[in-house]
Parts: sequence; structure tokens; C-alpha cells
Amino acid sequence: MLVLKSTSERTRFFMEQILEKILVEYRKSEGNIISLLQDIEDSFGYLSEDAINWFSKKLDIPASRFFGVATFYSQFHFKPRGRNVITACCGTACHVKGSERLINGLRKELNLSEDEDTTKNMEFTLEKVNCVGACSIAPVIIINKQVRGKTTSDKLLKEIKSLKGLKDEGN
Repeated sequence: MLVLKSTSERTRFFMEQILEKILVEYRKSEGNIISLLQDIEDSFGYLSEDAINWFSKKLDIPASRFFGVATFYSQFHFKPRGRNVITACCGTACHVKGSERLINGLRKELNLSEDEDTTKNMEFTLEKVNCVGACSIAPVIIINKQVRGKTTSDKLLKEIKSLKGLKDEGN
């Protein structure tokens, strides 16, 4: 049985069903750890320690091997992320064109302190990356995998407010 911290019996049951499906696919594909980790992240939004330990026991592979692969690639996350992911480029061109000012404006709009990256309601995650490779359109912000170049504070805050509004309309 999957041992999950502070989750209900019903939640554990559904999570284990998802993990079992991923395990079947893993065995069909002849054991690609990266694909397995991608499937876990696609299913849960992040790689939980519980899920990694579950696969470690099921496959008799040390958890350290999973963590080693996952920490090598920046695509994997170990904490739950918000429904909307905002990625701010902090490369040289973006920095010179004001990315830090954009990030500070986002932090203020989302009510995030310096040590927080996800809003308490799990609606937004703000992450900083070294470079997205789109220097000609700096400063660059990526919102839900959509690249926004030559971003201004006004454009950015308008889009964030729009995303907040979409959430409110959905309730």
C-alpha cells in the first residue's frame, strides 16, 4: 500500500491507481526512467517523495537513482505548482531590459514574498530561469508555455488579472 503523508484513504486509493497505470506503461516501454518521471509529473503536477519511494519499492531501484535523474533535468519539480505557471527569463538581455522590475511587479500582484514561488491558493507559480534563448525579444516572460516577448509591466499585469478573472468566472 502506498504510504502518503496526511492524505485521506480515498485519495491514497486514487493515487495508487494512477501510479499502477504508470507502472504498466513503464514496463511496456522497457524501463525508461525519464519517461516514468515525466508520467508522474504529468499526473500529479510534480514529483512527490511518496511516488518516487513507491516506484523504488515496486521496481527494486534505489530512490537515489530516481532523484539523481530528476535533479539533473530542470524540467522536473519537487513541489506542487500552481495552475498557471509564469516563467521569467533572467538572462543578460532580459535583465538589461528590466526583467527584475517585471518579476517584482509580479510578486506584488500575486502577493508572493521573496522566498515563495507559489500562491497560497495554488493558482500561480512564478519561477525564474537563467535564459530562455529568445534574447532578441527581451524581456521574455512565459505564461503557461506561451512565450511573451518585449513584455511591459502593463501588458503583464493585464494578463495576470485576466487569468485571475477566468478563475473567478469558473466558480
